Amino acid sequence: MLRAFVLCAVALLATVVTAAEPERVIGGRVESLLEFARDRHPEFAALRAEAAAAEARIEPAGALPDPTLRTELRNVTNAGSDASGNVLPARVGSTRYVLEQPLPWFGKRDLRRDVAGAGAEEAGAKARAGWTELATRIKLTYAQHHVHLTSIRYARENIDLMRRVAEIARARYAAGLGGQQDALRAQAEVTAMQTDLAMLEGESTQASARMRALLGRPENVKLRPPEQLRPLPPASVLDPAALEARLRAGNPQLAADAARIAGAEKGRELVERNRYPDVSLGVAPIQTRNRVSEWELMFQINIPLQQESRRAQEREAELNLEAARLRRQGTLNQALSDLSEALAGLEVARRLEELVGTAQLPQAELNLNAALAGYETGRTDFAAVLDAHRQLRKARLDLVRARGDQQVRMAEIERVLGEDL
Repeated sequence: MLRAFVLCAVALLATVVTAAEPERVIGGRVESLLEFARDRHPEFAALRAEAAAAEARIEPAGALPDPTLRTELRNVTNAGSDASGNVLPARVGSTRYVLEQPLPWFGKRDLRRDVAGAGAEEAGAKARAGWTELATRIKLTYAQHHVHLTSIRYARENIDLMRRVAEIARARYAAGLGGQQDALRAQAEVTAMQTDLAMLEGESTQASARMRALLGRPENVKLRPPEQLRPLPPASVLDPAALEARLRAGNPQLAADAARIAGAEKGRELVERNRYPDVSLGVAPIQTRNRVSEWELMFQINIPLQQESRRAQEREAELNLEAARLRRQGTLNQALSDLSEALAGLEVARRLEELVGTAQLPQAELNLNAALAGYETGRTDFAAVLDAHRQLRKARLDLVRARGDQQVRMAEIERVLGEDL
């Protein structure tokens, strides 16, 4: 009874302590999300564990095979003597103990170790590539969420502005200065924008859910809304030739392919070494009754007669090496193409942001203000106000999308480089 009471008390205390754990707040800036994911994301942790496991296979790959010990009991029936049959070494005719050590041909152990080392390098590069992909998804989701929130803010401002237009239309209708149709069209515009706002809020909620999934769905963690987009590097950092050189040196998938090529080359050398025989050395003391009466030394080699089989293995190793080289070339071509496309897209987005921010958006705001002033005094019709308002909405949306597209392009550039800029 006492034991059950103690167990219940301990369980209750654990529940209270767990419930009292402070809720951690992350987000706001993408750097905090990346730091959290690097430390806790299960998929990346699994890739690191696989890389560590591959590293642990290097030393055993080059180790000598275990020696073997064999015991042979001779004349266990004690034929030719008065003794009865027995299986004890001291009571049989003689006992032969064979201790044997296989010795691979010169260089095979080093090649096996080299193959395992190349496999470890490939696993490490794949872990880095996995992190790069995860970090890219986090950056993209963060940028999309920020775009959604900014679009929501602009959508609410647009709704407030159109409500003001609707009030002006109703006042003009009440004063007999305009038709009822203007007020109805203004209200229809408000309803349509409210529908768009609801869709944007849904997309924002989905982006937040995707971010939690990318972070491993952590418990007791609250995500702060994105506060600001990452600053873009200066144009001097985005020199195509310099970025191509960094891509060739730092892309983790290229590093994995290079390690695979190195492993295939060592594997081919190992297969070629199989043309030569392995050696086995042994020693065998022979026990007669209670003493060792003889010693034997043994030397054994395997005879590589199955040349057709070995030639097939050599062809396989050569084809594996060719496939690894072709795969790396394909990876390089795709990475260079992705880099070129991302740089071109970044430049377009930058020019679009500059054009919209310095010309299109200010002009749309001036046009709307002039249209509203003219509509209030009866110099402009309602269609001009609607057109000016739609131009302002489009300019704001273009600006938000241009800034978001720059973040997307930067994330793609960093993905193919394998490092942040």
